[in-house]
Amino acid sequence: MKVGLFIPCYVDQFYPGAAIATLQLLEKLGVDVVYPANQTCCGQPMANSGFEHLTGGCNELFIKNFSDFDYIVAPSGSCVLHVREHLYDNKQPEKAQETAHKVWELTSFLTDVLKVESLPSKFPHRVGMHQSCHGQRGLHLSSMTELVAPDFSKPGSLLKMVEGIDLIELDRKDECCGFGGTFCVTEEAVSAKMGKDRVADHLHHDAEYITGVDMSCLMHMEGILRRQGSKVKVIHIAEILNSEL
Repeated sequence: MKVGLFIPCYVDQFYPGAAIATLQLLEKLGVDVVYPANQTCCGQPMANSGFEHLTGGCNELFIKNFSDFDYIVAPSGSCVLHVREHLYDNKQPEKAQETAHKVWELTSFLTDVLKVESLPSKFPHRVGMHQSCHGQRGLHLSSMTELVAPDFSKPGSLLKMVEGIDLIELDRKDECCGFGGTFCVTEEAVSAKMGKDRVADHLHHDAEYITGVDMSCLMHMEGILRRQGSKVKVIHIAEILNSEL
């Protein structure tokens, strides 16, 4: 298979280590990966702010960059969900829909497409996993505690394959961190309070690292941790799965 690597703009600018780890992990699992150099923002920030009608250029460029791949993989659940549900081009609607259906979040791609059952990864640290809302409720990467249904977590199942990891059980494992895209700008006080509560759960269980599938959520919590003077670090799940692989 030929996979196009879709790296969200904020990951490219602020957390390139997560992008590199995603590339290395896929290549070490035998995937032929190509990174289209002309890719830019997928348009999610504009859409979240009520300006989806201005994302046409983003959509056209995304289709141009990625339509020829068998799969499109990204280390960001929120960006994947946006493209899946909002990629549209009235000049080529069928091609847009076909491209949108090829987009996969990294951990879902590993579990559902590659069907990874083991990883020779090592990460001997105490880790708390944050279930981001877009990934959980939009992409169904994990079960929701308010539902009477079988418990599952695609990111969690992959982390359990990592040698030496001490994966903690949070009190509120699927609580929102408060980032919410542009919500953290328009409702900064509420966003910060939600983030402090989310961080406190991890700190209460003595986490050394907080991980997840969305660097946006982790970035939000990282800001809170730094302001509190905490030594706890955030790390994208790709960096853990790729560690000593």
